[in-house]
Amino acid sequence: MAPTISGTSVVVAAKDQVSSDLGGEAAILNLKNQAYYRLNPVAARVWQLIRTPRTAREIWEAVAAEYDVEHDHCEREVLAFLQKLADAGLVDVANETDV
Repeated sequence: MAPTISGTSVVVAAKDQVSSDLGGEAAILNLKNQAYYRLNPVAARVWQLIRTPRTAREIWEAVAAEYDVEHDHCEREVLAFLQKLADAGLVDVANETDV
């Protein structure tokens, strides 16, 4: 089971995946289970941001600054999306208690 993601969680794309830009969208293949995921442009931007380790807060603040979205709504949506990625094994997560 993936750890619960909070604003201070550091998230990075897992090594057991390959991904490709699809003209603003993205496709990800989980190499462990051969599951395929297609991301819309906003999700693809989040995916691009987690190519290097970042806190969840840094990610939602970047998304909120780039898109016309209310900050609290953006925080909830990004945290939920990151949790889905973690549950699917597509990201590695480190929480403060892990360090």
